[in-house]
Amino acid sequence: MKLITAIVKPYRLDEVKTALQELGVQGLTVSEASGYGRQRGHTEVYRGAEYQVDLVPKVRIEVVVEDADADPVIDAILQAARTGKIGDGKVWAVPVDTVTRVRTGERGPDAL
Repeated sequence: MKLITAIVKPYRLDEVKTALQELGVQGLTVSEASGYGRQRGHTEVYRGAEYQVDLVPKVRIEVVVEDADADPVIDAILQAARTGKIGDGKVWAVPVDTVTRVRTGERGPDAL
């Protein structure tokens, strides 16, 4: 199993969720995040005053899938999240040793 984590622009979340649902992904976790990459933040103007925004708002999406499903899920996230502009985000996968469903105690693929 793999834990796929994606950091994307908040306004692309609905597109990513739709793409994952079309692949049959049963569940995901979404949390707010902030950070910066190469863009190093940006400058905004509020009530005539200019200020530097160092941490850009992002969304963190986490999905646990079978090894065979990892590449299609990553590809779907990439297509749905891509705008072609700097700050589109990152996607990575790490191995998961075991997953247990709290309610039933099911382990492994049955817990997905």
